[in-house]
Amino acid sequence: MVIVFITIVSISEPAMVFAGDIKIGVVNTEKILRESLPAIQAQKKIDQEFVPRDEDIKRMAVQAKTLQDKLEKDSTAMEETERRNLERNLANLSREYQRAQRQMREDLNVRQNEEYSVILERTNRAISKIAEAEKYDLILQLQDSVYRSQRIDITDKVIKALENE
Repeated sequence: MVIVFITIVSISEPAMVFAGDIKIGVVNTEKILRESLPAIQAQKKIDQEFVPRDEDIKRMAVQAKTLQDKLEKDSTAMEETERRNLERNLANLSREYQRAQRQMREDLNVRQNEEYSVILERTNRAISKIAEAEKYDLILQLQDSVYRSQRIDITDKVIKALENE
């Protein structure tokens, strides 16, 4: 029984010493994509690109509302052909509105993904520089960790490094 205890202690003790020499960091990429200067600038740029399309879509919505109100208010006093034409125009405008909205959402997602990929490349370079300068052995994304201590979170260092680029 004594031999087993000595064996376990001698096996586990070097592992504890080795584990103490490992430096691990954690990065919250979602926070970086929300709060870093490059991410904020990219979001403003994207917003400016899509303002004209958003205004067009809003105009279509107002037109559809106007047609709908006119149809509800005046449909009893209209001739059958005029009412049908108005209903057809409303249906066409509604389809065009939905198509424009869907297309804008798709285009917006594509643009955001393009910008985020550039930011993530810059983020990875900043993480590598920090890891080399501060001698980290392992840096994980926050999403991959079940538990972490705040002292190993280097997200704010990465955000500062991105702002200084």
